[in-house]
Amino acid sequence: MNVPFLDLKAQLTPIRAEIQQAINEVIDKTAFAGGPFVEKFEKDFAAFCGSKYAVGVGNGTDAIWLALLALGIGEADEVITAPSTFVATAEAISFAGADPVFVDIEPDTCNMDPAKLEAAITPRTKAIVPVHLFGQPADMDPILEIARKHNLHVLEDACQAHGALYKGRKAGTMGIAGCFSFYPGKNLGAFGEAGAVVTDDEATAAKIKVLRDHGQPQKYHHDVIGWNGRMDGIQGAVLSVKLKYLDKWNEARRANAKKYDKLLAGVNHIRLPLEKDYARHVYHLYAVRDPKRDALMAFLGEKGVATGIHYPVPLHMTKAYSYLELKTGSFPVAELAAAEFCSLPMYPELTDDQISYVAACVKEFHSK
Repeated sequence: MNVPFLDLKAQLTPIRAEIQQAINEVIDKTAFAGGPFVEKFEKDFAAFCGSKYAVGVGNGTDAIWLALLALGIGEADEVITAPSTFVATAEAISFAGADPVFVDIEPDTCNMDPAKLEAAITPRTKAIVPVHLFGQPADMDPILEIARKHNLHVLEDACQAHGALYKGRKAGTMGIAGCFSFYPGKNLGAFGEAGAVVTDDEATAAKIKVLRDHGQPQKYHHDVIGWNGRMDGIQGAVLSVKLKYLDKWNEARRANAKKYDKLLAGVNHIRLPLEKDYARHVYHLYAVRDPKRDALMAFLGEKGVATGIHYPVPLHMTKAYSYLELKTGSFPVAELAAAEFCSLPMYPELTDDQISYVAACVKEFHSK
């Protein structure tokens, strides 16, 4: 049996006609850059998240970067985040002119460890960007408490956590703003690049709207130096259609994760994803940890099971951030996790037979 890591065709086939109709409407109205279809999605997504405002942008990296700029983050500032994330989190901090400062992760969730956060704060610290890794929110209450104590902004990287909950609240709605990516493989994915920022703060939303559109509050009146970070009309239309199915798809992901949990329980050396009591995990990825990760992945590949590593190099050990002069051992929990992560196939349309086959292959590897 061949089991793909991700199967977007399986998701799109049942709603293809609905998607095509939405795209045709954009074509008919020639509303290709911004416009009414983006505005509709912004309204729908804000309502989904329980936020007052949503601002559509070009991608998730733009979302974090423009939100930081809107908060006044810039040169000589520091922004704290986790080293276990996609590089875009740190890139956005860097392009805002600030320096990323990393805090090690919890060994069970692989999210930022709040117990290690306060020690990383300096007089230059202006914001904290917790990452809701793999679809599970970070432990936000202590993070928010520390931020209030030190008068810091909290900007959530919710790019992998569409619809996830922390104590009943949607990911992205607990800090000053939350940032989302709609890259095609995400739980809510566009037909290309797209992103959004959600916030309850009117001034922050207004600033991001200006920054995403070349710094112009009205056409050809450029109040600040901005950027071309608009969402395309086709992406807005596609996302509005797919948003209606997101809860259903997330529940399917959760059900698939429970099947993996049951089938892989008790397998020696494998550490399964842990859903915390405070969280509703939406399993953008189902990342197990295995000290024999590379051998496991090779074996699964021979069996027709596609896998991935998210992420193989913690950010403080990448060449891009070598200027920070952080050595091996600086964040040992993140470094160990990076050496052990193995993402198994995870998408709503996985069948019971596929999940059973993947689990059987993992067990076979560890039985030898």
